[in-house]
Amino acid sequence: MTGSPLHIAIALDGAGWHPAAWRAEDARPRELFTAAYWAGLVAEAERGLVDFVTLEDSLGLQSAAFHLPDDRTDQVRGSLDAVLLAAHLAPLTTHIGLVPTTNVTHTEPFHLAIGIATLDHASKGRAGWRPQISSRAADASHFGRRTTPQLTDDDVRDSELIAKRLRPLFAEGAEVVEVARRLWDSWEDDAEIRDAATGRFVDRDKLHHIDFDGTYFSVKGPSITPRPPQGRPLVVSLAHASTPYEFAAHASDVVHVTPHDRAGTAAIVGQVDEAVERTGRDVRDRPLLKFADLLVFLDQEPGAAARRKSRLDDLADAELASDAEIFVGTPSGLADLLLDWSTAGLDGFRLRPGTLPHDLTAVTRGLVPELQRRGAFRTAYDATTLRGHLHLPRPHSRYAQGG
Repeated sequence: MTGSPLHIAIALDGAGWHPAAWRAEDARPRELFTAAYWAGLVAEAERGLVDFVTLEDSLGLQSAAFHLPDDRTDQVRGSLDAVLLAAHLAPLTTHIGLVPTTNVTHTEPFHLAIGIATLDHASKGRAGWRPQISSRAADASHFGRRTTPQLTDDDVRDSELIAKRLRPLFAEGAEVVEVARRLWDSWEDDAEIRDAATGRFVDRDKLHHIDFDGTYFSVKGPSITPRPPQGRPLVVSLAHASTPYEFAAHASDVVHVTPHDRAGTAAIVGQVDEAVERTGRDVRDRPLLKFADLLVFLDQEPGAAARRKSRLDDLADAELASDAEIFVGTPSGLADLLLDWSTAGLDGFRLRPGTLPHDLTAVTRGLVPELQRRGAFRTAYDATTLRGHLHLPRPHSRYAQGG
């Protein structure tokens, strides 16, 4: 192995990413809504030295369709709040990054900013944030304040059509991220004095109104939460098309993309780089890391993973389909693929376990040792913050003198 070691993230969702995962032999469906279940999964991911875990969330029940709710009862429905869950997990872990998903279409940026800042304090610098727009028009009915575009069956066959219909929501989402970052900067690092003798708790000159006046929001600030340990927690996004690539270029520190082969990886990396160039982002000052998503079924015995997946497909009465490439095989075979694709310009991978805990454990106890043997993955954490794991600099407050 030559070059930088790979970064690995794990995407946690329910019983796993296969719709029938809750019916797998070692699944624990009765525990899905317990804190202990999630604590066990994240502890296993930390045991595998992965950079971070992402936690899914939404404003509506899960659905088999991307754009419409359904009434199915044969798949997992329901979830815990991702930010609150991450806050619970923070003191139970020591190194792994925690990246909850939040909706940015129907949620005020001030509340999002202080929630993620609080998570960064609770985890001592291991918070990330995945802002997600509301792609399902039905979500608006929970709030009654606005409507959003209703995607059609034709739209959802093409990621570019989806992105085109939802482009205004991506623009709004980028503004939410900008507001949050300004609020995180609104307290300088040394704004807290805490001098009981003089009676001075804060230096008022080091708390700043952000006075943000954008297209979608007007926010005065400052934040009610002191500056996070990382300065600005990591922003992570998932992107399938040109508009989300532009969102990532504007707003993200890490972008997850969904190629299906090495040639597609190179093409997508090129599209992301073009979006970065169009936005004028200086990647020397603000690097944008590129991770590829893969949905994985892993077993040491050749053919075992394929048999497990086939059984789940039968239970679901449909072959698994995904926006991400589906890998079915051995940890060694997956290591070969990761190292091959990484040469196309990727910094790392986010792996979606097909079933939990089986495929998570196969990553941490099968794939990770294989990558370590090849010199392609860390053998110990060498940092205590998420930015440190990803070798990203800690930004200065824009409002501080010289910031």
